[in-house]
Parts: sequence; structure tokens; C-alpha cells
Amino acid sequence: MSRDNERPKDPAETLEGEQLALIRETVRKAKVPKAKPRTWRGAALAGELPVARVLVDKGPVHLDKLWDYAVPAEMDAEARPGVRVRVRFGAGTGKVREGRREGGGLLDGYIIERVAESDYRGPLAALAQVVSPEPVLGPGLLALCRAVADRYAGSLADVLQLALPKRNARAEGEPSPPPLPPPEPPAPGSWARYPAGPGFLEALARGDRPRAVWTALPGPHWPREWATAVAATLASGRGALIVVPDGRTAERVDAALTEVLGGPGRHVLLTADLGPEERYRRWLAVSRGSIRAVVGTRAAMFAPVRDLGLVGIWDDGDRSHSDDRLPQPHARDVLLLRAVHEKTGFLLGDLGRTVEAAQLVENGWARPLEADRERVRAAAPLIRTVDEGEVARDAEARAARLPTIAWQTVREALTRGPVLVQVPRRGYVPKLACERCREPARCAHCAGPLEARDAEHLVCGWCGRDEPAWHCRECGGVRLRASIVGARRTAEELGRAFPAVPVRTSGRDHVLTSVPDRPALVVSTPGAEPVAEGGYAAALLLDGWALLGRPDLRAGEDALRHWLEAASLVRGHGDESDGRGGTVVIMAEPTLRPVQALVRWDPAGYAARELAERSQLGFPPISRMAAVTGPAEAVAELIASARLPEGAETLGRSRCPRRPPGARAAPGTRRPARSGSARCCGCAPARAAHSRRLSRRRRRSAWPGGSGTLRCAWIPWTSAEPAEPPGAEFFRPSPACLLAVTG
Repeated sequence: MSRDNERPKDPAETLEGEQLALIRETVRKAKVPKAKPRTWRGAALAGELPVARVLVDKGPVHLDKLWDYAVPAEMDAEARPGVRVRVRFGAGTGKVREGRREGGGLLDGYIIERVAESDYRGPLAALAQVVSPEPVLGPGLLALCRAVADRYAGSLADVLQLALPKRNARAEGEPSPPPLPPPEPPAPGSWARYPAGPGFLEALARGDRPRAVWTALPGPHWPREWATAVAATLASGRGALIVVPDGRTAERVDAALTEVLGGPGRHVLLTADLGPEERYRRWLAVSRGSIRAVVGTRAAMFAPVRDLGLVGIWDDGDRSHSDDRLPQPHARDVLLLRAVHEKTGFLLGDLGRTVEAAQLVENGWARPLEADRERVRAAAPLIRTVDEGEVARDAEARAARLPTIAWQTVREALTRGPVLVQVPRRGYVPKLACERCREPARCAHCAGPLEARDAEHLVCGWCGRDEPAWHCRECGGVRLRASIVGARRTAEELGRAFPAVPVRTSGRDHVLTSVPDRPALVVSTPGAEPVAEGGYAAALLLDGWALLGRPDLRAGEDALRHWLEAASLVRGHGDESDGRGGTVVIMAEPTLRPVQALVRWDPAGYAARELAERSQLGFPPISRMAAVTGPAEAVAELIASARLPEGAETLGRSRCPRRPPGARAAPGTRRPARSGSARCCGCAPARAAHSRRLSRRRRRSAWPGGSGTLRCAWIPWTSAEPAEPPGAEFFRPSPACLLAVTG
């Protein structure tokens, strides 16, 4: 709230000269006593105009507080806490008329509370408009958004933009259906495969708040097991919320809920594919208490479910659970906050186990919910690797992309059903190099990487230009080799090897939902694997080095998660009695820890060991880290003035390794433009205007002159020596500090 104590000026005091004299003479002749101006603040104190405290829907942190506004009499009935309003903001005390502050721009906001008196000593502006009388921001949702903003060091307005959908007047005017009575407690079903499964369902049906980390068995049963847990929660008269990573998974759980709950009407599906009107209509049904069960993608984590009894998340390691908009909350952390604040049950389910889930089990906040080893061996397929025995039989097995064991597995499995082939990279040949010197092939125009999108054309991955006559700048060679083979090229090669078998692809551009139980080759990128009716007969996991070789702390964890998702679609090893047992062949170094975890189907053991190693090194999730970038003086001042918790450690300034001209920027930096040929510090293509010419301001910042400093306008590196010409090879980043807070 504003704290300007300046006395408001009388409107008459702003008039001068003849106008002021004329007014005084008119008042004297009429013998009318001069009335004291009636201010909005005085009316509010008298109880005639109550005060509404409004949260302005504006992102800057310094505006993240409540602002007092007077409520006009005609808006008193509709201006309730939680409704959307429009207010004037930024008028200042210089625009006051008859005690009312005027001017400023119109902004959206939400009424947080109503009070009888404002502690601001000055004129208040009035609410401009009550957009809708629908209370969309309840106390529970407000408290959750405030906790998320504090957890991620963001503003409440930014979190509300993620939590509240856009208003639709047509959907808001329609009444929601009446709530249905609670269903009967369901039978355990496939939950009986887990020793603690039936007890978990009984606790939900009694109204308890169990917390568990569930390692699901491979196979098609986990969507129905989610539905059974939701039905047990609804039987206790409470609500349930399940968050999944993508729309395909949400549809599978939605179908299972419809079957278990006896038809639609007890739950809703909230995904981005619904459209704004239908999404808002379903969101209102949840907010009004008509529906108590929700399954959806990331944005559904804020769904205002009444009397929440269970929050759950599936596959929390998927990057889709982390919002790409500020303050970038993760669905797992938001649901953990809801479980604590709203005192609900919690279920984290996955075919594998993340390090964060292992930490919840280790510190005792949640209990493990998993099957015994005999049940795991029966449900999982047979995993084979290229071991020493295979190398002894086939000398080229370790170097070949598809060794003999892979060909034999595919040939035998195609007689019994479809075969899944997982390829880490999409496209045809996404990375090329010179055949003679192995130098990466780059575009002659912008130095971007060249890729083959089909068997005949080379294009630049940055600017999209064709490269009809490429030659190597290092050795002059004109022949290329594939450094990385994509999914389309793999499908082409397999189609030639098995001409009588249909080949289908599933990737980012075209994702298949399911495939029939007929012999076929299904080539898919990670995360886009379709479900086979009856399960796949076999699976090939190709190019394991591409997943394991990423410069990421989670490279091994993510690789194991992708492999488990693909292998879980293969028929279990326990089906060998009727000759339908499945086999998975993985092309990766068999001695690596993620590969061994897949062979043993032991994701929990892998996560526990990863957590132990990170504990010794102080890496997340044991500690929380934050990077601060900026000029050295500003960073030093911030670190000196910040109230860091006890045990916080300043790791110092980080530096960028040397990069040759034309190399791609480091992860996290601004991506270079795809148009224009101007070179910016020799580091990457400078961003150009539509006419492919740099503007004058950008040219001054990109080249020497003007300020006399060689500086890149779009990438946070500066030349090591200002006297060096454009094309300097050595760069250093802006000063940065890395803070690590343990605990």
C-alpha cells in the first residue's frame, strides 16, 4: 500500500487569478457557506465506502504487495474477496479532484480482502470496474500461490498468471452441474501386486493422509492403478488431483478413471488441447465444488479442488513438469507444498525413481511403495547388452550400430508382433562431419551446423540456407560422414533390411498413440513411443552414448528413465510360458551404472546411490544453488547485503572456456539469429533486422567505435582485449557468482 503522507490539496487552491476571484465573489453574493471537500478517505472511514485491498496483476517484485482502493456503493455487492477487478494505477497524488485520486493506467487485479479503514493517510482511488463477480481466487489458492512465489523467489502476480486461466464470459455464465455422491470404495485390483498397496488404498478410503513414493511395475496397469487410488479418495468424501507430463498420458489416465468411476461426471481432464473456453468451464466446475477429481498436465497443479485428500504426480523426472515461465515452478514441488499446507495424502509414481524421490524416502517423509523382486522379474522383459561373450562371437559388435544380436532379436520378434526401435535424435542426419579430417560441417554463411534433412539436400540448422557445394575449410575435402543418425534415417535403413515389414515413425512432428498387434517396426524418439496392443515383442535402444554423453548432472538419470519407459512397453518376461516373452537390446557400454540398473531393473537402487554421491559433493537436491550474474561491483554489493542462511557458501566467479569463432553459444545463452550475415565479435551471427541490416544502435554495440569497446550486443561475452579486431578467439563471461545453500 502507498505510504505518501502528503496533504491533498484543495481543488480551489490550484486556480489562480481571475478565476479564483470570480468564484469567491459568486459564493459571497449567494451567501452560501463554503463546504469542506468530502474525500473518499473520509467516506471510507465513515463506513459508507469500504476499502478493498487489491493485488495488481503486474510482475515487478517491488509491486508485489496489496494496494488500497475505495469501493463505490454501486460495486459494494460484487466487490468480494477473490473477484477480478480493474483499477487505476500510477496516478500519484498530483491528480486529485474533490478528494478522489484520478488518472493512471487501467490494470487488472484481484481483491484480496475488504477492510473498513485504510491506514494510508491520503486520498484513495476507487475501483474502476468489477470484471466478474465470480470468486476465482480463494484463500487456499492464494496461500498456495504465495508459498510458491516465496519458494521460487518470484512475485505473487507471476504465479497467479500460471494458476488462474483466462476468463471466458460465456463459460462463466453457465451453471455447473450438481456434485455427485461419493462412490463406494474400490477393490484393490492390480494394487495387490504391491505388499503395501491394499493398505495404501484403505488409508485413503478412511480419510487418512498417507504419503508414498510408488515404483510402478512395467506393463499397462499403472493408469488403472491411478484411477483406483482416486476412487478410494473420493469414497472418503474428499477430492483428488493427479498431474501427468503430457496429453497422451493424461488421456490414458482419463480413460481409466471413466471406467473405474462408472462414467463421466466425477472427474475432469485439464490439458492445453481443450481450448480456452472449455478449459475455463471445467476449471469453474472444480472451483465451484461440482467435481472433486482432476487429472491434467502441468497447469492443473493449481486446480482449486475442494476438500483435497490426495495429490499425485506421475513421472516427476520429465522436464515437462517444469514451467518455462517465471518463476518456473516444478509440479513436484508445488504438489509437495499443497500436501503440507492442505494436509493431504501424497503419491509420487514412476516406472523409475528420481533423486528427489529417493530423498523423500530417505528422510522418512514418504514411504516406498514397490513390489518384491520376484514380481519385478516376472513383469519386466529380458534385457540384453553387447557383453564380452557377444564381442567374442562378433568382433565388430561393440563398434557396430546394429550388431548381430540386434538383427537376430528383431528377426525373431517380428514373427510374434511389433518391434520398437528407440533413437535418441530426430531427423535424418542431424550432424555431419568431414569424412577425411572429422571436422564438423558448418554453413559458409553463418557458421551454423549443417544437417541432412533427406538423402539429397544439406541445410544449415541456424539460418536454413541450402548448401549445394560444401567443402571442408580445414582439408578441402568434399565428402561427408554422419556423426549422428536420426530417426528418419534409421527407419530408412530398417526398411531396406526388412522390406516385407511395414515401418512406422513417431516423433515430435507426428506422435502415434498406439499401434496394432501385428508385425511392424516402430521407430520412435524418447517420449513419443506409442503403446502396442498386447505389448511389443522386442525393443532396440540405439545410440545409448547420445543420452549418456550429455553434459548434464541428470544425464544418467534421464537416460535410465527413457530406457525404462520404452522397455515397460515390451511384454513381460513372465509371459514366456506361452512364448510371448519380450526382449530388449540396449546399445551402450554394459559396465555403466545406468545400463546395469536397467539390466537388473533396479531404479530405486540407482537413485539411492546417486543421492549418496551427491550428498558427498554437496550437489542438488542436498543443497540449493543460485547463480548471480552482472557487473563485478553490483554482484559484490548484492552478496554483501544479502541475508544468507547459516552455512551458505559462495563458490566464486565462473568463467567460460575458450571457444573458436563460429562455435555455438553455451547452454542458457540467447540463441543466435537465423538471418543476417553480420559477425558479432566472431562468436556467433549477430541478430539482424528484417532487412538483414544491423540497426545503427546495434551496430555500435556489436563493433568497435562509439564507446570504443568491442562488445557483443546479444551474447554475454566481451573480448578479452579491447584492441583485438572482430573475430577474436578468446572470450570471458560477465562476472558471476554461484551461491550454494545447504539443507
